[in-house]
Amino acid sequence: MAIKQGWTGRVYEDFEVGDIYQHPLGRTVLSVDNSWFTLLTQNVNPIHFDAAYAAQTEFGKPLVDSTFTLALVTGQSTIDLSLNVMANLGWDEVRLPNPLFEGDTVYSRSEVLEKRESKSRPNVGIVKVRTIGFTQEGTIVIEFLRTFMVYKRDHVPPGVRVRIPEPKR
Repeated sequence: MAIKQGWTGRVYEDFEVGDIYQHPLGRTVLSVDNSWFTLLTQNVNPIHFDAAYAAQTEFGKPLVDSTFTLALVTGQSTIDLSLNVMANLGWDEVRLPNPLFEGDTVYSRSEVLEKRESKSRPNVGIVKVRTIGFTQEGTIVIEFLRTFMVYKRDHVPPGVRVRIPEPKR
């Protein structure tokens, strides 16, 4: 039986302005995600981890830390956009139009807005996308622009691919 190579990600030449990628994995946000993330980042606003406090706010329950939302949605886009990224150059115009709550499931999609050759590095190109994250009901909870340098075809470093050992019986 032949072993077939799995998905290795897009390179610069694969991106076209106007392409839309519906990222394939949704993720339900658990209360532990919110608690751990606020602890890891030292966010001391009790609206993220104190249910009694949050119950007294207009939301009535804990809000998910907005930087967790940014990290999650960026992570969801990796499968389609950035397996072969050399560097992220920035996130711009980050907007959080609606709150995200524990128990919500987040989905995301990205649209390619621009692409250009790098002026300083001939082995990469620069791609700009607009990404949105939305709940199971379609409510947009985050939107942002992201710009990244992505390797060109035949320039992805060989060490980037993980070498998986053969199983032994």
